[in-house]
Amino acid sequence: AYQDYTIRAKVTEGLGLAGAAKVAVAETYSSKGVAPSTNPSAGLAAAASIVGNSVASIGLSGQGVINISYRATGLGGSPTADGKHVIMVPSFLAGGVKWNCTTGDMPAKYRPAQCRP
Repeated sequence: AYQDYTIRAKVTEGLGLAGAAKVAVAETYSSKGVAPSTNPSAGLAAAASIVGNSVASIGLSGQGVINISYRATGLGGSPTADGKHVIMVPSFLAGGVKWNCTTGDMPAKYRPAQCRP
């Protein structure tokens, strides 16, 4: 149980680092009426430049989707969380953005509660 907790803490680091990307996606959509599909189109640094102790990169893809990639080693677990991804998909609503982070290949037991299917 403790090992699962420490892995979840490492996974949560990625959600914190993705905060700037979430704001950038929302602001780009608000000002241009379209979701950014790359980091530069949202005014973000290159994906490989947004890193952490457990996070390898944070990048945007079509329609403002945020891909949080975790390092290939260091997370551990069974099943392993090494090299996995959490995908954050935006839904653009009147006055805001709702984020769904239940997709990606990160095992559900390591995702924060709001990201479990």
